[in-house]
Amino acid sequence: MVRFDWDLGKVVGDKTAKVLANTLDLHTVGDLLRHYPRRYVQRGELTELSSLHDDELVTVVAMVKGVSKRSMKNRRGSILEAVVTDGTGELTLTFFNQAWRERDLRPGQIGLFAGKVGSYRHQRQLAHPDYEMFPDDVTDFREAAEKYADQIIPVYPASVKLPSWRVAKCVEVVLDSVGDLPDPIPDDVRRARGLPGLAEALEAVHRPKAIEKAWQAQRRLRYEEAFVLQTELARRRLSTAALPATPRAATPGGLVDALDERLPFELTEGQRRLGAEIAAELDTPHPMHRLLQGEVGAGKTVVALRAMLAVVDAGGQAALLAPTEVLAQQHHRSLTKMLGPLAQRGMLRDPEIGSDVGTRVALVTGSMSAAARREALLDIGLGDAGIVVGTHALLEERVQFFDVGLVVVDEQHRFGVEQRSALAAKSRDGTRPHVLVMTATPIPRTVAMTVFGDLEISTLADLPSGRADVATHVVPVDEKPHFLERAWQRVREEAAAGHRVYIVCPRIGDGDGDGEEDAASPAADDDRRRPVAVLELAEMLRSGPLAGVDLEVLHGRLPADVKDAAMARFASGEAPVLVATTVIEVGIDVPTASMMVIMDADRFGVSQLHQLRGRIGRGSIPGVCLLVTDAPADTSSRERLDAVAGTRDGFALSQVDLEQRREGDVLGAAQSGRRSSLKMLKVIRDVEIIQDAREAATAVVAADPELAEHPALDEAVRDVLAEQEADYLDKA
Repeated sequence: MVRFDWDLGKVVGDKTAKVLANTLDLHTVGDLLRHYPRRYVQRGELTELSSLHDDELVTVVAMVKGVSKRSMKNRRGSILEAVVTDGTGELTLTFFNQAWRERDLRPGQIGLFAGKVGSYRHQRQLAHPDYEMFPDDVTDFREAAEKYADQIIPVYPASVKLPSWRVAKCVEVVLDSVGDLPDPIPDDVRRARGLPGLAEALEAVHRPKAIEKAWQAQRRLRYEEAFVLQTELARRRLSTAALPATPRAATPGGLVDALDERLPFELTEGQRRLGAEIAAELDTPHPMHRLLQGEVGAGKTVVALRAMLAVVDAGGQAALLAPTEVLAQQHHRSLTKMLGPLAQRGMLRDPEIGSDVGTRVALVTGSMSAAARREALLDIGLGDAGIVVGTHALLEERVQFFDVGLVVVDEQHRFGVEQRSALAAKSRDGTRPHVLVMTATPIPRTVAMTVFGDLEISTLADLPSGRADVATHVVPVDEKPHFLERAWQRVREEAAAGHRVYIVCPRIGDGDGDGEEDAASPAADDDRRRPVAVLELAEMLRSGPLAGVDLEVLHGRLPADVKDAAMARFASGEAPVLVATTVIEVGIDVPTASMMVIMDADRFGVSQLHQLRGRIGRGSIPGVCLLVTDAPADTSSRERLDAVAGTRDGFALSQVDLEQRREGDVLGAAQSGRRSSLKMLKVIRDVEIIQDAREAATAVVAADPELAEHPALDEAVRDVLAEQEADYLDKA
């Protein structure tokens, strides 16, 4: 019996296997059988050419009479025309810019052609029809018609060198060679849901006898993908729950209460509720693994800080891992500011400046000086620094904690599971620290269950009171160029009023290879002009519309001290305008920032635009966000911008973002990538399937954690993990 892991060369021949590998990345029997049709063509009754009518969907058997090719008159490209006949009439097949099809449509060869009938210059034609050419020994129309009249023909993702019908032939050879296949879905789970077995599903999805059978098979295969993935996530949750952790109970009247007394605002109901939820989990002998997601500006940092102080109260340390130096420095500043004297323990005895009640907040980044790093590492190792903020530099072996009890990961989608685990492994005495993951990008629940399925999920939806409104407008520069002139006038007015203004560009400038240029991928059309760059725009503004207004620039290639100085000048108002890349996307908190101008806004994704906009309106000053674009009206790019301008609901926008992006992008960015393991499942469509699979997988894993009684499921999980590892290594 043919096995799933067999090399395709053993079944279809080495030559064909090489083409499958090089053009479609298919290497094994399993790869090919999991290469599902993207749609089906239902043939129906065959029609004689003499009886065709316009707008009919027809299938005909005919012989190629002749083929010709000509250039288009008014634009570049060519038209290939093939005339076919069945003895009762003739029909023209028309293909635009597909001259390679001449290799298939050889005069004298019989084929099956399907499409919608149209007319051009009083001649019946099919434009871009689906077709399948019969072998050279088929010469009888009737024989061909009887054999293929009622077939449902699968259409596969294919290539020029390997068209769909050749892929179908390879699949047929493999299907005829395999016997009964081990099924990853346990029998009781499958029977309870009325799902067909794996062998039956693969037969029906590739060679359906009826179209309803194909849909049933697809549903089963979608469920399988969800079930296998949720099984691995359930195993991670169970494994985490079994690990030992030191309970970290908050001290009544301790640092958490002291912080609450210092805060210049009242905690929201959501902040208090999640704070109590997290505090209860910290006081358990098993590590907390929780995702904290919330609306932009919902106050997630305060929730995280209260959790960190509870751990410090209990004698431990907390580490906050940030994806960039700018964000790490911003977190260090904001935490120190919120804590005030509570962040200066033992440093000075003046009660107005320092305190014996509190802790120290250390910062560790890759670019800090050797002396500053030595001092920070000493404070961390001795336990004097109860809160440690840092970038990937925290993962280095030389960073040793005295007793790390909580790891807070900000912007989880920037880190892989391996990095999160590396920091968690720095605990002592064989225990594991508690883990709190934060994301400022609201995520639809179905995606969260799939991407962050090894974490419990908490959502902070309500915004703190007193936050100002932010009005968002699209500025179409090609249609209304004077709008941009008015935008620069408005920037001057905001700066004169003592407010701060961000101007965001998708590119740094000064040569190619900009580290942040890839942030502008949604509209990367090759024939468009290069996107606006920070360095070029800043120079233009200094000598033009903003002459006399102090402005700073900020981007990822600047040294850390220069970035810090630029942010300080901006926050203080010394330079009220900041021209920057997306390094300001998350975590930057300047309450006096009232305006943002996003250049080439159509080059950013929906969630990214929402994140950027979240940098303004963080205080009591009303904000305005201008989305500058030259994208034409009635395009998907403009639809994306209109959606952002139409609402500040990040969860609604995340749904729009998911609908417009490839699902693999969403999943691949989050946890080392799962792009190749999800072929049928669509997280935006298959909500009920994912939820049901999660519950079923959790029950299976609870009864059999090692999957000893489910070898086929265990093998399927291992395959998913292998794909993740390969993708992770590729990215590394």
